[in-house]
Amino acid sequence: MAPPSDLTIPSVLERAAVEFASADAAVDGSSRLSFAQLHQASIDAARAIVASGVGPGDRVALWAPNSIEWIVASFGIYLAGAVLVPLNTRFKSQEAAYVARTSGARLLLTVTDFLDTDFVDIAEAWDDVPSLLETVVMRGPRKSSAMGWTDWVLRGDGVDPKEVADRAGRLDATSTSDIIFTSGTTGAPKGAVLTHGASVRTYRTWADCVGLSRNDRYLVVYPFFHTAGLKSGVLACVLTGATIVPFPVFDVASVMTCVAEQRITVLPGPPTVFQSILNHPDFSRFDLTSLRLSVTGAAVVPVEIVRRMREELRFETVVTGYGLTETTGTVSMCRHDDPPETVATTVGRPLPGVAVKVVDESGDELAAGSAGELLVRGFNVMKEYFNDAEATRAAVDGDGWLRTGDIGYIGADGNIRITDRKKDMYITGGFNVYPAEVEGIMVRHPAIGQVALVGLPDERLGEVGEAVVVVRAGQPWDTDDFLRWCRENMANYKVPRSVRVVDALPLNPSGKVMKFRLREDARPKTH
Repeated sequence: MAPPSDLTIPSVLERAAVEFASADAAVDGSSRLSFAQLHQASIDAARAIVASGVGPGDRVALWAPNSIEWIVASFGIYLAGAVLVPLNTRFKSQEAAYVARTSGARLLLTVTDFLDTDFVDIAEAWDDVPSLLETVVMRGPRKSSAMGWTDWVLRGDGVDPKEVADRAGRLDATSTSDIIFTSGTTGAPKGAVLTHGASVRTYRTWADCVGLSRNDRYLVVYPFFHTAGLKSGVLACVLTGATIVPFPVFDVASVMTCVAEQRITVLPGPPTVFQSILNHPDFSRFDLTSLRLSVTGAAVVPVEIVRRMREELRFETVVTGYGLTETTGTVSMCRHDDPPETVATTVGRPLPGVAVKVVDESGDELAAGSAGELLVRGFNVMKEYFNDAEATRAAVDGDGWLRTGDIGYIGADGNIRITDRKKDMYITGGFNVYPAEVEGIMVRHPAIGQVALVGLPDERLGEVGEAVVVVRAGQPWDTDDFLRWCRENMANYKVPRSVRVVDALPLNPSGKVMKFRLREDARPKTH
């Protein structure tokens, strides 16, 4: 249980600066900060935020890839009593402007050199974000229209540190820490309002469940603009004294090189990350022996992938979990001492203080073992969608139950099994097909490196499946043989009607397969 005073993110950082003072808090290339240095740098950033005219509760947008400056800036925002609004680095101009405008962001901290993109140039073209006072360049060539990071931090020299301490001291567990916007794949993005207390409580428990410790070196490939990177990465490390090693863009060879050079012990990620590593032709050339712990589960995890992570990547511990942005990123977790079969087939048990139930289409609760939509209630559920009462009412009922949109069931052992996203399920000839279940079977085929199944319109059956396949390096491929194998290993209605071989699956920055893109790319099917 957290100490009574340890209920906000600033109080966690202050404690870490004392308890882990000289230990590495973050290592980013040649840049390195101890926990004491991280605390001081964050105070300096907070003073600059105050000097920039940002008041308590005001929103500050952070639009940049993972870096040590991102970490410092985020803690500076919290210390100043402001609210962090992370922007997805893959957003185009209008998407980013929408989030900045909707959140009422007062300040934008960004970069000018990410993947050949200058975010300052993009922001300068916005003419519909009236709340935005100023833009600061965290990394990259300085722009005449924006202040550079070093000069901006110096601006805070005129602010009494007591002002920052007072602002941080006025925060409590119910204070808003972040507004994190959902992906918007089913409409305009919505801002989930998260709190300090829920963040601290959730990731103290998360760290205990997975066995994260102060001796770990944690490669954070999840983007910081996502709860997985910001909360289970940055915050969990500060809670436990582990070292954060931020990684800006996922690239298989670069990740494996970093693991070897930095002696990384913790590498979380969605299943696609590990499939990509295992499928890389030079996989055996890298020294990955330092790895000991992985947390996966951003998508349903095929049993075969867990087996290969243990046997080929030699992880001592692989655990799975489940969560949404609206639940501060986590609902349930396997424990680090759970048996392998539990890890491979479930997403664990709900966190203490979190309730989960399964309901049918009418909203009636189902018995254990029956599949339906998962509903969640507890301290981790968001306050609301920012300035969107209608969307909030649609997502959270009067009793506090959040509709997840995920299909699953709770076993007799209390562990949750996720079968699929409700929106990904399709119906072929009257039969419900859950793609994740079918993908879990198909990935056992020896030639499959990665696979995603999508439902496509069909005149006769309503919808039929198309398997989009990345062939494992060095393996021969024959589509007819693969379909024959599928017919031998699954019910006929689950067998895909067509197969498309691609070099890589389209992934969002969090490593999840963008199935809407696969559906858009598919040619119309008629039978």
